[in-house]
Amino acid sequence: MAKLDKIFRTALQYHASDVYIATGEKPALRINGDVIKIEEHPVLTKKMAEEYLLEILTPDQKTKFAKQLDLDFSLEIETIARFRVNLFVQRKGISAVFRLISEKVLSLDELGMPAQLKTASNFKNGLVIITGPTGSGKTTTMAAMLNEINKSQKKHIITVEDPIEYVHKNQTSIVQQREVGTHTHSFANALKSALREAPDVIMLGEMRDIETMRQAITAAETGHLVFATLHTRGCANSINRIIDSFPPEQQNQIRAQLSESLRAVIWQNLLKTKNGKSRVAGLEIMFSNSAIANLIRKASTHQINSVIETSTREGMQTMKKAIQDLLESGIISEEEALHNLPKDFEA
Repeated sequence: MAKLDKIFRTALQYHASDVYIATGEKPALRINGDVIKIEEHPVLTKKMAEEYLLEILTPDQKTKFAKQLDLDFSLEIETIARFRVNLFVQRKGISAVFRLISEKVLSLDELGMPAQLKTASNFKNGLVIITGPTGSGKTTTMAAMLNEINKSQKKHIITVEDPIEYVHKNQTSIVQQREVGTHTHSFANALKSALREAPDVIMLGEMRDIETMRQAITAAETGHLVFATLHTRGCANSINRIIDSFPPEQQNQIRAQLSESLRAVIWQNLLKTKNGKSRVAGLEIMFSNSAIANLIRKASTHQINSVIETSTREGMQTMKKAIQDLLESGIISEEEALHNLPKDFEA
């Protein structure tokens, strides 16, 4: 592991979120959202990249990678850090992206999240969706919400991830974590199995396909609290994404099920702070109430933003409001605010 250790330690020193190892390029770090090359490091030849990356694989992983040409897994290096890794082949050769994962599961307070998110951790059942682009901190936020349950409620929590990222230690709850490809063949299989394992809370790393979505909704309907992530922008868009994934003849039924089971959608994005030294989360928060449930049933999700805007007393807020508050507080610049405003609100 020595070939990568120095790069990983540099990443920790500069609080990078990602490490990039690519054939034909110098290693690079993502720091506060920007990809910055390690200039003192030589360009990685095909042979160098293979030496750097293949040594971290187990024999089974090497066999799987040779067949699939890409691979997702977690990597823990003692005294350094834990990583989520995607290994793949590109035009010039083998490459990988390492996402740094904190050993400590931070609390919602430590992350500076609004108090409303604790409400979602206290739901008895239903579906809670955390959405946003890759690298927006969805997994970190979801881990913090699970941590709220773990430390204060006597629950059985099952997570299904690809790969396992944050490791949850049992506190007041019992937490069992399963990794797709290692402990189960698929999200759908693990979710089906979970329903026979007497869970109170189920966390899905991602809802990737119709079957997983269907089973997540069913689990939420049958008395479980289900947390899941999606790669979408906006609360209303997340609901549309789920509904549109199903064949037209099934969409009315899915609307009806979602109108009953959906509890909250949280859209998260990370914005650069004004001093350029860190990033801060901007959140759109939607809690399902009778008005939103009715809009979902009637296929009128385009009106959901209006309900969010007028429901601030219920803890809701639009992304526009979140960004305006960050701007007015002097946390982000006007340029960053304009760059991240949802398209519907741009001048």
